[in-house]
Amino acid sequence: MRFRSGDLRSLCYVRRMTENSYPTVKLRSLKGGRHWRKGAPWIFTDQIAWDRRTKSIEPGSFARLRDIDGQEVGVITVNPHSKIAGRLLDTSPTISIDEAWIHSKLARALALREQLFDKPFYRWIHAEGDGLPGVIIDRFDDVVVVQPNAAWAERMLDHIAAAVQALTSVTTVLKNAEGRTRSLEQLDDVSAVLCGTAPSTPIPVHMNGAIYMADVMGGQKTGLFYDQRFNHRFAAQLSHGKERVLDVFSHVGGFSLAALAGGAQRAEAVDASQAALDLAQNGASEMGRADDFSVHKGDAFDVMTRLLEAGERYDVVICDPPAFAPHKAALENGLRAYEKTARMGAKLVKEGGYLGLCSCSHSAGLDMFRAASVRGIERAGRHGSLIHTGFAGPDHPQHAALSETGYLKALFFAL
Repeated sequence: MRFRSGDLRSLCYVRRMTENSYPTVKLRSLKGGRHWRKGAPWIFTDQIAWDRRTKSIEPGSFARLRDIDGQEVGVITVNPHSKIAGRLLDTSPTISIDEAWIHSKLARALALREQLFDKPFYRWIHAEGDGLPGVIIDRFDDVVVVQPNAAWAERMLDHIAAAVQALTSVTTVLKNAEGRTRSLEQLDDVSAVLCGTAPSTPIPVHMNGAIYMADVMGGQKTGLFYDQRFNHRFAAQLSHGKERVLDVFSHVGGFSLAALAGGAQRAEAVDASQAALDLAQNGASEMGRADDFSVHKGDAFDVMTRLLEAGERYDVVICDPPAFAPHKAALENGLRAYEKTARMGAKLVKEGGYLGLCSCSHSAGLDMFRAASVRGIERAGRHGSLIHTGFAGPDHPQHAALSETGYLKALFFAL
């Protein structure tokens, strides 16, 4: 990922939109019509009646969507180069997608977060779940990180930054261009400072009594994963008074620092990234628990193998891997990887201890993930009672018609 600053966008210059009418895009099949009528906001490329005019629409432009019966059903954004060629933005066919429209979406989402959280640290916009397809916005007090993962959001980035500042006291708005989704939309990987001054040091984030260090400039994604907040809280409860907790695929110490905050005597973190482990150690130091925290750098499966061979056992083991099944083609291999994770994790848990297993693969639904986890536990020669099933927090709302937006699953077993 490359980084750019100092261009016109850093001045937060807002262009006034002059378009009042959009071209029309037609659905070409009953399949497409039924898909929309079920509430799904995505229009796939094989559902659109393409002609020379529609093929020439510039990626990220807006159009009116006309159903197979000739009825206009709303305004979509179009990208002829993407598999998801249309994304429904509004069910009013006459609406203009401008800064005022964006402002209203951000305001509604902000009201929910301010109702739920007493401090301005949360996911502010969760794409389709908040009515802004392809847009991710994470807030870190007076710093906001925007991921414009769809072509229309890239085109409207100045308006998004302006609306953020109009609604809050935020002084710095950053664009994060990391991620596979942008490449699917044929977007660049150039991050930028849109407004204000980029922070020179990681930002401390207080959650569930723990302190996490978010590197919004060079860290993974936007710098911190807010989605596990409530699962961290449950893990902290399980860890109270426990002697040893192991956090595998820890990133910046998500579950291990929560365990220390919950009253664990010691916690250990496993991750392949030294930078992430450094941030985790910094967080433990900020909490005054540096002496009770240690790290293992390396491939998670290799580290777990070494720990098993050394006879190490833990009261609580939590495994939160990256997406092993990011798409359907990877599902079979992904489920085997989840099973392996459960098997190795279960072997590291003391008798009467707890095992937490997480998946962020939207292709692996809850039932499939649970079945793979149970197989792994059984193949470890253990028996587990499922005591808690967790999901992403309410600042990651799901679109009711898109199972993909319910990607995060967390299962906790008493072994």
